[in-house]
Amino acid sequence: MLYVQQSLGPDEELIYVGHFHWMYTVNAFMSIVFGMIISVFVVIGGIYAQKFLGHFPDDVPINVAIPALPVYVKGGAFLMFVMGVYAFAIKMVHKATTEIAITDTRLIYKTGVVARNVGEMSIDRIEGVNVLQTVLGRIFNYGRLAVRGMGIGEVILPPIENPIAFRQAIEKARSV
Repeated sequence: MLYVQQSLGPDEELIYVGHFHWMYTVNAFMSIVFGMIISVFVVIGGIYAQKFLGHFPDDVPINVAIPALPVYVKGGAFLMFVMGVYAFAIKMVHKATTEIAITDTRLIYKTGVVARNVGEMSIDRIEGVNVLQTVLGRIFNYGRLAVRGMGIGEVILPPIENPIAFRQAIEKARSV
């Protein structure tokens, strides 16, 4: 929350801070799990391919078959795992470097550390707020907000916890 606190004006008051929902972290961890699952399928597919080609006997134990696989199969499995870890890292860095807040004068949406991308919208220029929730979002109380501004376009926020409270905070800031 460093950027938001540093950018507050002298009479500006912080009303609400948006946080990523825990399902976002679960989604990030699932990237690693899917990478591992795909890696296992690549290895199993490689073993069956080697058996089909006649390079392995049908009763070869797994502890003998895996080291005897060709380098490209092992490399492909490793690449799938690395891609899952990379997807996890991207999602977690995005989560760690994103700040979403409502002050009494503006909506602030900041991403990035070194290459900072800041989207600010004046509260009095907000035309409407749409809450975008899936069925799981309704059950676990998370969702996205699409904030439309006059002449500015639309800012779509990432999945945050309690989007209704965030929308109410925007309405509260607009009424002040």
